[in-house]
Amino acid sequence: MATPRVRVLGVGVDVVDVARAAVEAARIRAAGTEVTLRAVAESSTIETDAGRLRQVLDNLLDNAIKYSPNGGSIELRVDEDARWTRLAITDHGVGIPAGELARIFEKFYRLDPHQTRGVNGTGLGLYVCRELVERMDGRINVASLPGRGSTFVVELPRR
Repeated sequence: MATPRVRVLGVGVDVVDVARAAVEAARIRAAGTEVTLRAVAESSTIETDAGRLRQVLDNLLDNAIKYSPNGGSIELRVDEDARWTRLAITDHGVGIPAGELARIFEKFYRLDPHQTRGVNGTGLGLYVCRELVERMDGRINVASLPGRGSTFVVELPRR
């Protein structure tokens, strides 16, 4: 039996508008955590799926909030060059051990499987993010230091 494919629609989307909406929604969920948007331009239009991009940003921002137990700040940065539009979500939370970085985008993988930090989840969020970003012809990666926080970067092609 074939796995059903999620449709990704490519239309002109202002990435800054999508990022702004995601940040505004995250602020409501982020009691005690400051969530900011920093964009190098007022707008940045690319061919992508606005709904799927919003789903990715919402998930990454929710993770940043969940793994920043003492509040602090989270930033969503939007920048671009001739080939890529980049969206980077940076938190100053618990971070990810180096040995776990290669696995966090795996299906059902949980960094904290016993929920010792009180963070709920199924281990599907980052897997879904990776799948959606790849279906938008993009890529996703992470840099992190335990105790210092994480930065997830989504790169989408400019066409």
